Amino acid sequence: MPSELSVDVLSADGTAVRTVELPDDVFNVQANIPLMHQVVVGQLAAARQGTHKTKTRGEVRGGGRKPYKQKGTGRARQGSIRAPQFTGGGVVHGPVPRDYTQRTPKKMKAAALRGALSDRAREGRVHVVESFVDGETPSTKAALAALSAITESRKVLVVLSVEDELNWLSLRNLPTVHLIEASQLNTYDILVADEVVFTSDALEEFLGVPGASTPIDVSEDDVAEDDVADEAEEDSE
Repeated sequence: MPSELSVDVLSADGTAVRTVELPDDVFNVQANIPLMHQVVVGQLAAARQGTHKTKTRGEVRGGGRKPYKQKGTGRARQGSIRAPQFTGGGVVHGPVPRDYTQRTPKKMKAAALRGALSDRAREGRVHVVESFVDGETPSTKAALAALSAITESRKVLVVLSVEDELNWLSLRNLPTVHLIEASQLNTYDILVADEVVFTSDALEEFLGVPGASTPIDVSEDDVAEDDVADEAEEDSE
């Protein structure tokens, strides 16, 4: 079995602060294309309102009087000017209100979601950030700069935790970004996006457990300097 995928967790300035493991059972499974197609079709069908309606000849206003006598005119007999062959008449077999919802089992939706995430993860198009903005004040400019350091794609799906108001306010006006809560993540939004960016809190919320992360290794030179400083403090004591 292949080892778990890991990605760097980036800070707002684009610096890698640690790495996080993406579990194989979510981000490294076989993508079932027919299954994903069926789930996406069902999702788009459920989004249709189904309120379309045309009027039949019995519902169109007017046409109660016979337009001309039955015989002697040389024309075809007609009983109403609201028949379908007349302009302004009723519509034959037109659309009526209906429910387009398709029944899609939860397990199918979950499998399709895992397949879509795995496809993006294997191509290196899944990213994780600590936050797009430093501090407590929303800033679209700062969020755009942080996002540009990750990707230049024109279709980016950003997954936020349910209580992440700071990043939501900072990113909601960017036309290239689609925001979604971790609990609402779905197959269609993943497939229609070029890149998927999680915040660390959103990733933990989506997986249901705190992500397994490891700090970025410090360089050997920095370690040596720290050891020298510690020895100097011991000597002074």
